[in-house]
Amino acid sequence: MKKLIKRLAICLLVSALPVAHAQTQARPEEPAGAVAPGSFRIADIRVTGLQRLTPGTVFSALPVNIGDTLDPARWQELTRALFRTGYFDDIEIARDRDVLVIKVVERPTIAEISVSGNKVIKSEDLMDALKKAGLSEGQIYKPSTLEALAGELERQYVGQGRYGAKVKTDVRELPRNRVGLAITVDEGDVTAIKSINIIGNKSFTTEELLQLFELETTGWLSWINNRDKYSREKLTGDIEKLRSFYMDRGYLRFNIESTQVSLSDDKESIFITININEGDIYTVSATEFAGELIVPEEELRGLVVLQSNEPFSQVKLTESTNGINQRLGNEGYTYADVRAIPERNDAERTVKVTFFVNPSHRAYVRRINFRGNTRTADEVLRREMRQMESASANSAKIEQSKTRLERLGYFKTVQVETTDVPGTGDQVDVEYVVEEQASGSIGASIGFAQGSGVILGANIQQDNFLGTGKQVGINVSTSSYSDQINFTYLDPYYTVDGVSRGFNIYYSTRDLEEVNVSDYSVDSYGIDMNFGYPLSEIERIGFGIGYAHNTVKVGSAPAQEISGTPVLPDSLYEVAGYGDLDSNNDGLIDALDDCFNGKTGDCGVATQPWTTNMLISPVYQGFLDRHGDSFDDIRMTASWSQSTLNKARLPSRGHSQSVSFEMTAPGVSDLEYWKGVYRAQYFKPLTDDLTLRFRGRFGYGDGYGGTDELPFFESFYGGGFGSVRGFKRNTLGPRGTPARAYELRLLDNGKIVYVGTGLATAGAALRAPVSIDADDDPIGGDMILDGSIEMIFPMPFVKDQGSMQPSVFLDVGNVFDTQCSKVYGVEQANCTDFDLGELRYSTGVGLTWITGFGPLTFSVAKALNAGSDDETEVFQFSLGQNF
Repeated sequence: MKKLIKRLAICLLVSALPVAHAQTQARPEEPAGAVAPGSFRIADIRVTGLQRLTPGTVFSALPVNIGDTLDPARWQELTRALFRTGYFDDIEIARDRDVLVIKVVERPTIAEISVSGNKVIKSEDLMDALKKAGLSEGQIYKPSTLEALAGELERQYVGQGRYGAKVKTDVRELPRNRVGLAITVDEGDVTAIKSINIIGNKSFTTEELLQLFELETTGWLSWINNRDKYSREKLTGDIEKLRSFYMDRGYLRFNIESTQVSLSDDKESIFITININEGDIYTVSATEFAGELIVPEEELRGLVVLQSNEPFSQVKLTESTNGINQRLGNEGYTYADVRAIPERNDAERTVKVTFFVNPSHRAYVRRINFRGNTRTADEVLRREMRQMESASANSAKIEQSKTRLERLGYFKTVQVETTDVPGTGDQVDVEYVVEEQASGSIGASIGFAQGSGVILGANIQQDNFLGTGKQVGINVSTSSYSDQINFTYLDPYYTVDGVSRGFNIYYSTRDLEEVNVSDYSVDSYGIDMNFGYPLSEIERIGFGIGYAHNTVKVGSAPAQEISGTPVLPDSLYEVAGYGDLDSNNDGLIDALDDCFNGKTGDCGVATQPWTTNMLISPVYQGFLDRHGDSFDDIRMTASWSQSTLNKARLPSRGHSQSVSFEMTAPGVSDLEYWKGVYRAQYFKPLTDDLTLRFRGRFGYGDGYGGTDELPFFESFYGGGFGSVRGFKRNTLGPRGTPARAYELRLLDNGKIVYVGTGLATAGAALRAPVSIDADDDPIGGDMILDGSIEMIFPMPFVKDQGSMQPSVFLDVGNVFDTQCSKVYGVEQANCTDFDLGELRYSTGVGLTWITGFGPLTFSVAKALNAGSDDETEVFQFSLGQNF
């Protein structure tokens, strides 16, 4: 009985322990009475040793189930299946009567990962690589994966020329079967290239060939460009450049025999040796066509740039093939296959090229989709499309549509993808992927520009208003020379065929003396309405009409061409007996001239009270003396423009030109004048990184009818940004004749009783006046010619090249006047009719940078042939003037 009770107690104790069946929890220890494996029918499955994993994870990996018969041949299969899960460090399998017992030791989980010492490879990239390899926090730790990753990292550093790089891993055990991983990187230094040798070259010198390479030996600029740092990828690229160089010059048998890269014992120097075999030059014997020629052969032959009897060129062969493919694509054959098959004749060292044309079948566009336009409506993008849905796919129109989207200025990047429609053999979908960029601003602005000073403003400007493509703006700004408020509106698609309509309402006050111009200010307000019409994909014409009111105010000393100096009435001096003789026609009687020049004492004795009202109009009359100082004009405009530029901001390819003409309506305008301006620019890519830019401007204006000259406040000005840098803004060209204003001194019995202007009692003497200080400020001219040649290059150490455009430039230009004045016998300073010999030149470097505060522009320039009246300025900059 005692033995029976003891056995029952043991059974109850065992049954109370946790047991893992196919439906229950795992037992913590191996059961007593387990027997060696053998064939048996599985009545139950028990799992022990689980901590984090559920029994279901084990059961799902097992190749057997309850009720199956397990024979000795399947024991190893069962073990391998569990190990393949990667969750366990150790597995023991046993049998307890008809129960399959599985005891496991779980692998630890990763609780934390730290990385230190890395600079070249960012921690974010390194952690991403660990995650992709299955090593991240919360994942099962796999030692083999960590070791393989460390080795791969070292190989990556070796590929970058860091042969001394070391990657150390440390695994720290944590409670609850967890580990912490610490990866310590010693990147070391990039091994420098001490020599690059090319062996076997006969037709070209080693120096010529090394100019093709991105890699170079250590030089005095190496600390900046790091081109002496070895990289396996760069060397591979340089070798391909070398191969292409020879292949493009007819060396069809050119071959890289071997490449040796030697490392010094201290791992600080690399020696590169490239053995080549140039071979002979092969010339093109003939070019032929085969296959199905959808396009006439004569037209296709015009697309082939590889000509007979010239050295074979792989680049020209590729260019010819692409040109034919493009032409077939324009006909809708987007699946066309054009293969160039060179047939080499080694005996004659010639090549016959056959272009095999397989147009395949026409493809049609099923659907055009847009992606990435989170703000801009699809309609705004779709109206720029030249490729239509349901029409045959035209490669040129698809690319042209992409260019039109780029020119909008709404998107930072535009990509186009063409994909086949599943289940069809002749349909494609076209998808344009855009990245939106800021196309306007709302808020306050602050900036600074030389010549304008601090610029404060508040604006609401949106070039893509509510994603509709309409331009709406309200701008209020103030600076040292200008206060203005204006409202603008433009609908670029007023009609469906691309006719635009816009309005502009404005009010402004401008003090031109603050921007290096003569002493006057202009208050203006008005309204304009304009229309534009597309002539073609790259051309537009425009027409406009508007009303403008201008009020001109002169300062204390305006130029004589603007307003002549008033003089005293001759009768005042006749009373004193000085007569009325003005022999030099300067507006003053000769006796008064003598007085002013110190030849006499008193300049006259007033026999009656004198007031400023006794001043009379000047003998030389300026523009305001002849036409008044307030004008209401109806202005009419016409324009033509053409543009193939690749971008709206900071373009790098294409050209643009425009002609604008403005005139006031005769009979209904207070002033009658006209102005015309021609502008052009052209971008010529020289290499992938260098671009030449040519810019030019010519303008001319004149009066007509009752206006004898172009109004001075409509004159052309030159100097500074957009003209000739290195010269102060607006200072080139004609200068105004200084004002002849006087200070009147009134004496009574030899004592000064009054200085200035006002009342004088009878008998008071008019003593010698003193000329006030008056400068010959720039006054502009009726003609301008300027331009520049710029070399645009990439900004070093900057990833986003699309927002910066540095350049080296040569500027040329000047302002001329066909009606130079002569005031009181004095020729107008610095004023010439059109004369190429009077052009001014400057050279320097400049940068335009589109920042979050607006465009930043600066230049450092030297004027090369400044005249005696010209004003120069080496450093010029502007920030935040435009939004």
